[in-house]
Amino acid sequence: MNLDLKGKNALVCGSSKGIGKAAAFELAKLGANVTLVARSANAMAAITKEMSRVAGQHHDFLAADFTNPADLKKKVRGLTATKPIHILVNNTGGPPGGPITEAAEEEFLEAYTKHLICNHLLAKAVLPGMRREQYGRIINVISTSVKAPLPGLGVSNTVRGAVANWAKTLANEVGPDGITVNNVLPGATSTDRLQSIIDKKAESSGKSQEEVVQAMQSNIPLRRFAEPEEIGATIAFLATPAAAYITGVALAVDGGRLKNM
Repeated sequence: MNLDLKGKNALVCGSSKGIGKAAAFELAKLGANVTLVARSANAMAAITKEMSRVAGQHHDFLAADFTNPADLKKKVRGLTATKPIHILVNNTGGPPGGPITEAAEEEFLEAYTKHLICNHLLAKAVLPGMRREQYGRIINVISTSVKAPLPGLGVSNTVRGAVANWAKTLANEVGPDGITVNNVLPGATSTDRLQSIIDKKAESSGKSQEEVVQAMQSNIPLRRFAEPEEIGATIAFLATPAAAYITGVALAVDGGRLKNM
């Protein structure tokens, strides 16, 4: 099985922590040069220093805010002028929770901008290089809500569905170039975002955090949360030559929580 990413350049969004950080490390382990993208320059500087212990690889970062697409576009165009990007991992923190009936119009616009618009401009920036290099992998980290909406995440459910359909359309259009586009749908994963969800559920229900965790895990056949590294490994596999014939799919990595196929 060819899992070798030596000589390949990866751009990983939301990579200062959580799933994005884990994906960056997994890609680096397979030989890729990784450019981190997030808001915190200090965090990314420390991560790239840790990743750069392997000789022959070069890792760097872009400090960018996805609420400012124009600035992100400018910075990514500067990056692609210096090197081709073979692997793009679109990953952005989810919108705040809450019932859809209580969501303000501005919440949808902000989420649409951070997720769909930024994904699109990043893909457009890297596609010319992928075509020239005859190697391209676009991997979007979204949510199992594209298959079954999650209670209390009205804005997220709406926008994630839009991203999934954008990705499927893109996969169909760039397939003739040998470029693959896939979605990874993480289930409950041990990240800061999950902890905030647990905190809110405990506060609103009057239950202890342990009780909330137990109830959440009881709905997962594997009876545990995912570790970020497990999602990262899935992302890294989809980036490899071994996954060249997988495109246009939405792959749930959720411990079996989804009740549908």
